[in-house]
Amino acid sequence: MGSSGGAKRKPNHPSGGQVHEETMNVTEGKSGLWGALAGLFTFALIAVPLSASFAFATNPRTQQLFGGRLSEATQGGYQAFWWIVTIFLFVLPFLVGYAVARLSGRALAIFGAVVALFVIAVLVLGQLFVF
Repeated sequence: MGSSGGAKRKPNHPSGGQVHEETMNVTEGKSGLWGALAGLFTFALIAVPLSASFAFATNPRTQQLFGGRLSEATQGGYQAFWWIVTIFLFVLPFLVGYAVARLSGRALAIFGAVVALFVIAVLVLGQLFVF
């Protein structure tokens, strides 16, 4: 009574034959939708900071709002900093959506670590400018 392919026989199956037990993946073929949902959620979270960073990057008079060392920084450095922040914030929802849709768990953790390091670098640069 050997079974082929490692299939398990269910004793109460109506046909009396062998039934292959397969796991059903609910998310099969829907990873793109999950990625789009994650990107949309991320965009909703960063909409206000994105708008503010764009305003700071495009209006040179906003440099005076911060006072301290930031008001003494060069206008080019001030605008470059805010353009970098604006571009990163704009690209972030697309990166999150792609990561959720395509990457494995380990690669997703590495992606999250890279994003966290970039955010820390931006915070450190901001602290250097402000204080």
